[in-house]
Amino acid sequence: MLAESRRVPAGAAVLRGDITEAIQAAVVEELAAVGYGRLSIEAVARRAGVAKTAVYRRWGSKLEMVLEIVAGVAGRKLPLPDTGTLTGDLTVFMQILVIALRHPLASQIIPDLLAEASRNAEIAQTLQQALRANQHEIGTLLVGRAVERGELPTGTDPDLAVDLIVGPIYWRLTVNRDPLPTDYVKRLVDAVIAALSA
Repeated sequence: MLAESRRVPAGAAVLRGDITEAIQAAVVEELAAVGYGRLSIEAVARRAGVAKTAVYRRWGSKLEMVLEIVAGVAGRKLPLPDTGTLTGDLTVFMQILVIALRHPLASQIIPDLLAEASRNAEIAQTLQQALRANQHEIGTLLVGRAVERGELPTGTDPDLAVDLIVGPIYWRLTVNRDPLPTDYVKRLVDAVIAALSA
């Protein structure tokens, strides 16, 4: 007996992945270009090359669309290769972070969304949940490896580690928009290890 193929019910909308990806990319580009306040479904659809109905089939509102896409981006995992030393792990992670924060889209979108989060509780909660989970995972992995190697004492706080790592780089690149000296990452790695080892 032949297995029955699954059929989509008549009249059900089939959401094409390529269209969803085009809309997601358009949302990010539009956020970078005009910010959340001026972003519109019409502009996103135009940039993605689709009809407004294609956007509304996926999200019921601008807020819903932005929350889902931003949560997905904020929750993306950065690669954390095991270099064999805490110095190596921190150096690689910080270099990746610098590249990510220097990206033109990130440098425009992040400050705008943080400003919007101060006015919109849903955006604030979504960003906080995605970032907190991601950062805790990063800190736990980096600190856990270092504790196993005997490079950091047992009980080292992984959340404090991430604050020490991310905070200065975020401040320099996103808030102050200062260029990083060539030895900045090396000096920051040394400072973070000294602080966590104290």
